[in-house]
Amino acid sequence: MSSEPPKHQVRAAFDEGVITVYQAYGERIAEPALRAGTFVDPFRMTRMTWIKPSFLWMMYRCGWGTKPDQERVLALDITREGFEWALANSCLSHFDRVRFATEADWREALRASPVRVQWDPERDLQFNPLPHRAIQIGLSGSAVARYVGDWIVSVRDVTPLAHEVHEAVRAGDDEAARALLPVERPYPLPDELTARIG
Repeated sequence: MSSEPPKHQVRAAFDEGVITVYQAYGERIAEPALRAGTFVDPFRMTRMTWIKPSFLWMMYRCGWGTKPDQERVLALDITREGFEWALANSCLSHFDRVRFATEADWREALRASPVRVQWDPERDLQFNPLPHRAIQIGLSGSAVARYVGDWIVSVRDVTPLAHEVHEAVRAGDDEAARALLPVERPYPLPDELTARIG
């Protein structure tokens, strides 16, 4: 029996109250957020902001915290209620014939939704794509206001962890690198949310 995860499955670090998501920013946004415990100016509430429960996908996206304006990697603990509200009010970022009768129906749902869900290939320590996918959640409009104002419980700087894992990978010590990774496990979702996000 294969131990490979299902192709679409939300995996994350979480406990009874919160789930951890990741974002990467430059110093000018990260430092005020760390001091305030949430995002504040110059963070722009009018832009879509993408949250990622997968640490390794975040590392792939920000290049271990080396890409311009992504040098600081933040771990944000957000309420599970908020996370599930986002999924309940989301629309897939691509047309899916199983969920929408026509492309026009999907486009209308996309316009009406403050949240987008995208599935991208999960990555291994060398950033090779894996057969299963990692979820990314794009928040806009009212969802950003809820995220910043209500959902964020704590903000942590995990840039040093990103660099430590990267150093182990560069040294060829994948076992040490894996031991440093946050423990991510399947997140229990109600059937209706599972159906909604694919």
